[in-house]
Amino acid sequence: MTPEAARDDASPLAMICGGGSLPRTIAESVERSGRRCILFPVRGWAELDSVAAFRHHWIDLGAFGRFQRLMQAEGCRDIVFIGTILRPSVSQLRLDWGTVKVLPKVWRAFRGGDDHLLSGVGRIFAAHGYRLVGAHEVAPDILVPEGALGRLVPSERNTADIGLGLELLQAMSPFDVGQAAVVANRHVLAVEAAEGTDRMLARIAELRHDGRIRTTPGTGVLVKAAKIGQDHRFDLPAIGPKTIDGVARAGLAGLAAVAGSAIMAEPQELVRRADAAGVFTFGVRPAGPR
Repeated sequence: MTPEAARDDASPLAMICGGGSLPRTIAESVERSGRRCILFPVRGWAELDSVAAFRHHWIDLGAFGRFQRLMQAEGCRDIVFIGTILRPSVSQLRLDWGTVKVLPKVWRAFRGGDDHLLSGVGRIFAAHGYRLVGAHEVAPDILVPEGALGRLVPSERNTADIGLGLELLQAMSPFDVGQAAVVANRHVLAVEAAEGTDRMLARIAELRHDGRIRTTPGTGVLVKAAKIGQDHRFDLPAIGPKTIDGVARAGLAGLAAVAGSAIMAEPQELVRRADAAGVFTFGVRPAGPR
């Protein structure tokens, strides 16, 4: 579906919301375009201040039947998945009868990495007549553009680290692991796994504090890139003000994200914090085929 088709649909847009400020950023963008948003924040993950300004219904993970009833009552057909939700175990799902009926499909979705899980859940929604839409389709202004977002740009050494990080993430794609890495002086310091980007950056800060990382402060780059073949309707790499704070605390020079396939929360605040912290934020072209 094209961005134009997504924006022209007159029905309200449903947003299933996890944590972070991205739900608010996207909902504001969509409503500026003239389309209503109905938010479905996931209890235990979504944050009240990200959804309070919009019509919303709190839902539990696993309450597919209740979600369907609310979607019908609100007249929604299109769905966006956005925000942070750490991978739950099947036992953590609060199943209602609507979910029990599709439980075999849910079980199969859990038997793989995060991308496999999200794609499997997406197929369940699509099989029930919902149209799954990428956040970048309904709010294209959240995509990271190519080039510098603030006043600073990567140095030649930073550019070499970015290139290595992109190659690394491309090579890792078949294993459905993570979407971020930290590289300094062409040395891989960290790869994102189950902990997520924020905790990976906190680990770098701790290692630097303990003397395990000996590069001078202001060296190294956080690199974020989508997996090869990833369904862009789900879990695109995201950056925001909190990411900038983590990069600064980790003593890195800046961050690079692939332009056009990474999204950003609160872009103005992101740039303000980056400039204030003296770190660069840069949108790069994707790595070529290996």
